[in-house]
Order: sequence, then structure tokens, then C-alpha cells
Amino acid sequence: MKAQPDADKTLNMILSRLDDMKAEETVTIDLRGKSAFSDYMIVTTGRANRHVGAIAENVTKALKENGIKSIHVEGLPNCDWVLIDSGDVVVHVFRPEVREFYNLERLWTQSPAAAAI
Repeated sequence: MKAQPDADKTLNMILSRLDDMKAEETVTIDLRGKSAFSDYMIVTTGRANRHVGAIAENVTKALKENGIKSIHVEGLPNCDWVLIDSGDVVVHVFRPEVREFYNLERLWTQSPAAAAI
């Protein structure tokens, strides 16, 4: 299954912004064919609450500047875990210990057979 060209463009723009903001341990999970809600999920880490908030605000600003209107953001008040849903791409920005606790990558990347064990 092929992603929409705009999904790839959005993905690349977000990854570039995360790199600019010095986000750490960024992982892109391809959800095409696995999920009806999004083409890609990005999981990344900020060093502290302020860093998480700055990353999230910068990505949200970039999405708006690129004409993406329906952006949903959750978690900005605490900045432990901020979710940015742009439709085609969902971004999770975590503090390190919160990311380790929820371990989203494992949920989305292990095979169904491994999940049943």
C-alpha cells in the first residue's frame, strides 16, 4: 500500500523539524495497511518537559505553515507526553522515562504472533 504523496511530504517535514529541535531517538513506524487512522507514527524524545513542549510547539507551527489545518494536540500543559495528530502522521513526543514506561514502539512493531505470547 502506498502512502499519499502529502503524507510522505508531511512525514519528511516533521522529521526535519524534529532533527532541528534536537529530538532524540526518533523512530518512524509505517502504519500503511495496519491502521485506518494514519499512514505514519513518529515516536521521539525530548530531554525534559520544556524540551518536549518546545519540540511539540515547533512541529505544530510547521504543520500550520505547511497548510495542514486539522491538527489535534494533547498533553501540552504537562509536557510529559504530547500527541500531535495531523491526520496522515501522528507524532508522540515523550520525556525519556514516560516513553520507556509506555513503550509504544513495541506495541506497533511486534508481529501479531509475538503479541500473543
